[in-house]
Amino acid sequence: MARLAALFLSLLLFASCAHRPDPATVVMAIENSPTNLDPRIGTDAQSERIAMLLFDSLLRRDEHFNLQPSLAVSWEIPDPLTYIFHLRAGVRFHDGRPLTARDVKWTIDSMRDGTVRSTRSATYQWVSRIDAPDDATVIFHLSQPFAALLWNLSDGAIGVIPYGSGPDFSRDPIGSGPFRFQSLQQDKEVVLVRNPDYWDATRRPRIERVRFAVIPDATTRALEMRKGSAHLALTAFSPDVIATLRDQPSLAIQQSPGTIYGYLAFNLRDPVLSDVRVRRAVAYALDRSAIIQYLWRDEVHPANSILPPQSWAFSGDVTRYDHDPARAIRLLDEAGYRPGTDGIRLHLTIKTSTEEFPRLIAAVFQQQLRQVGIELTIRSLEFGTFFSDITNGAFQLYSLRWIGANQDPDIFEYVFDSASFPPRRANRGFYSNPQVDSLIAQGRSTLDQRQRAAVYAQIQRIVAQELPYVSLWYFDNVLVYNRRLNNLHVAPSGDYGFLTTMELVK
Repeated sequence: MARLAALFLSLLLFASCAHRPDPATVVMAIENSPTNLDPRIGTDAQSERIAMLLFDSLLRRDEHFNLQPSLAVSWEIPDPLTYIFHLRAGVRFHDGRPLTARDVKWTIDSMRDGTVRSTRSATYQWVSRIDAPDDATVIFHLSQPFAALLWNLSDGAIGVIPYGSGPDFSRDPIGSGPFRFQSLQQDKEVVLVRNPDYWDATRRPRIERVRFAVIPDATTRALEMRKGSAHLALTAFSPDVIATLRDQPSLAIQQSPGTIYGYLAFNLRDPVLSDVRVRRAVAYALDRSAIIQYLWRDEVHPANSILPPQSWAFSGDVTRYDHDPARAIRLLDEAGYRPGTDGIRLHLTIKTSTEEFPRLIAAVFQQQLRQVGIELTIRSLEFGTFFSDITNGAFQLYSLRWIGANQDPDIFEYVFDSASFPPRRANRGFYSNPQVDSLIAQGRSTLDQRQRAAVYAQIQRIVAQELPYVSLWYFDNVLVYNRRLNNLHVAPSGDYGFLTTMELVK
């Protein structure tokens, strides 16, 4: 009996230890699972941000989104159709294989030739051939000039994978990055461990392990942070929840300017919204400052361009739409929309998801537009239905965010070019301007960055005048973290690179 009692107590102790958090593991709460950790395939935010910790790219982006060396120590462009990259020596994949030019070639070719099915393949449609004359040299040959190629070979856009990796690569992804893949349980967690042999000593992780815990419910995420079972979360809470967490002694909050862009979009094929005077009236009727102060609690800042201010191509020299109800009313009068006996001039409908905060923002838009005689009806739909409607042009107005894609000016082709109507690209409002199309083509074929910046400044001025979007705000990066963590520095892009320098005080 004594031996049985001792065995029982030891089992209890073992069970207790088994459920005790690993003191060497940092737990980061995220809203949803990555869809695919193969950098050729995953395009959602979690897939891209976690993949950036596992894989290296030829180039990296600095805080102003200028391109810097990474796997490629240097590159040259002898003519607009040829890009030559010289690779860093001594880089190895996590399984010990050396990373060579053959791996770079395979990474891109496997998307171009259909070895894997990827929406990213269209990005490299003007790559006619890739040569790997030796282990340290990669040569890209283009069929036409494409200045955005370098951006699309940088971190966040693509990571280099081992030669021969097929469609099932995501089951056990092997990269050369600062962290190694350990495990993934869909809708539960992703676990990465540090790569002690990482080639860049300045980005060699100081924590042993990071577990991305998938917690879809914001209230549950907040509770896990308060209990200490989750150590950090990035831009994952509403302003009200952030205000509550600020009072928690064990937690700290770091807030810094980010690049996520919120906007209101119009359907320009709609007979009412095809009139730019109506679109401008809507823009002048919205009081962004009040929304930013009282709803967002200053966690966002006014936006006047789809590009973030940190971008080398950003231009602030554009038409601005500060709150001016009187001007909105004059524009509606000019457009022929006079008030009826009930004071209503016209009716519009905005579509939103069923998430609480977007519906709240839409309700404020509704109140503000009513003040100038616009009756706004709100239709809230489950996100899948909502997104399907806007991608098919079944809307008058909607509001969403651009995450990551707006860090490079090539987004203008994706969202405003006449050749980018759905389903091919994301010009969901069917905006069309031949001058803008011409400028986009010029920007994509011009290699000199200063000349490109001048071209994109023109595009920003035209788009601000014609208003296919109302620019609303840029979101701050708001990092909530346990005070046991230090040396956290979140980049404007909001990626997870800070995990490579972060330290855990045990």
